[in-house]
Amino acid sequence: MSSTAKAIAALQATLPVEQLLLPGSDAYATSNGAYLAQQESELQPAAIFQPKSAEDVAKFVKIVKPFAVGGSATFAIRGAGNMPLPGCANDDGGLTLDLGFLTTVELHENRTVSVGAGAQWSAVDKVVEAAGLGVTGGRSGNGGIGGLSFFSSREGFISDNVLSFEIVLASGAITTASPISNPDLWRALRGGGNNFGIVTRYDLATFPLPAGPSKPLWGGNVYYFTPGFPAQIEALVAELKKGKDADPNTHLLISTGYSAQFGVNMCLNTVYYTQPTDEAPPALQPFTNIEPQVQTLNSLKPLNLTEAAAGQAAGVASHVRVSYMNVAVKADVATLQAAADIYNAAVTRIKNATGLTCSLTFQPYPVSLLETSAAKGGNSLGLDAAHGPVVSVLLLTYWNSKKDDARITEAMKGALESIQAQAVEKTTALKYVYLNYAADFQDPIGSYGGLNKAFLQGVSKTHDFEGLFQKGVPGGFKLFT
Repeated sequence: MSSTAKAIAALQATLPVEQLLLPGSDAYATSNGAYLAQQESELQPAAIFQPKSAEDVAKFVKIVKPFAVGGSATFAIRGAGNMPLPGCANDDGGLTLDLGFLTTVELHENRTVSVGAGAQWSAVDKVVEAAGLGVTGGRSGNGGIGGLSFFSSREGFISDNVLSFEIVLASGAITTASPISNPDLWRALRGGGNNFGIVTRYDLATFPLPAGPSKPLWGGNVYYFTPGFPAQIEALVAELKKGKDADPNTHLLISTGYSAQFGVNMCLNTVYYTQPTDEAPPALQPFTNIEPQVQTLNSLKPLNLTEAAAGQAAGVASHVRVSYMNVAVKADVATLQAAADIYNAAVTRIKNATGLTCSLTFQPYPVSLLETSAAKGGNSLGLDAAHGPVVSVLLLTYWNSKKDDARITEAMKGALESIQAQAVEKTTALKYVYLNYAADFQDPIGSYGGLNKAFLQGVSKTHDFEGLFQKGVPGGFKLFT
């Protein structure tokens, strides 16, 4: 009997049978089919366990650990299942821990909000907004806990706003990581991935939303055509180079790409302002006044949190094939324009892929974001305001047919390497790779820098000295590879 089979037998003997899903059942099919990316749903775990509490997670760890550390059993940890990297949140032939029932959202008297690891941002936004509060949460309502927020320019990364984590360690102990309790683990969890334990709850800071007759946010999407993109690059860099004088209430992404639905190359500005207004504020006008626009697709208007997140969720493709990859560069017009030229040339080679939708997105990290991140205790990402404003260059691709996998990956990887080479030549390249959008051939942990990686390795050895979350949880990006 294999280590995995032994682990399943031990789980069946101890845990409620209805929480352990086996192939062939409707519940198994529902859980395994609910990933963002088809590549993840194609993996077939030998069993899926759905805990309903942190105690259930602790029992799972204690039962499975001997078969993982002392054998060959492995498992994956799934929150919302939105990270498309195959094997990150699912384990082909192994075990998958589906946290989808840990969905509690509780607002406390001190205005912190506790969020279960399986919750989606739409539920969090609904609770805090009803109390007149905001939270540095995800931009897409169907996303899991993590990433960037509409409020990030002012409030930092989402991870910077986690006051404490409830986490199940390799020992099966349930503990808290905060600036006071296990501060090393608290910092490591702010960017270190699934390498230290299983987070079951996040305690997040909130802030008052501005009162008034208008809704607290304004924004949406502006669609236009490729000839207008160079001017938008110039406007983006000009805004970022204002440094501390830039408006911290803006959230901005600019994209160029292709959609088989329309059959043409198109561009998109995603713009939000996190103060009440009925029209574009000065900082966003260069991105909303671009002409000509595709007015029938535009969506600029006052919004509340749930409306803004729902609008972004509607634009995220799901249950299709997905590829993400990224690099980071300094805010430089020539570098970003070279990236756009390289990308558009690569897209011409894959336009006939069935159901293709793809984009090159410039996601800025303004100086205000980086300074706020440091002020809130820092994280393990290795970014510093001294770098100046950073632009994350994201290559996002969605398509329908498995037969196109290899050529799409080859084209996009080639484009990414050429973009990086151009940035190196222009002395604008940065090492940082955004983990949530990294491809399997990238090394986001290593991109944090040697000192940060060594710190993360040390935290792992302290809290998981037998390496359960290295050997036993092979998916994602590991610390010792």
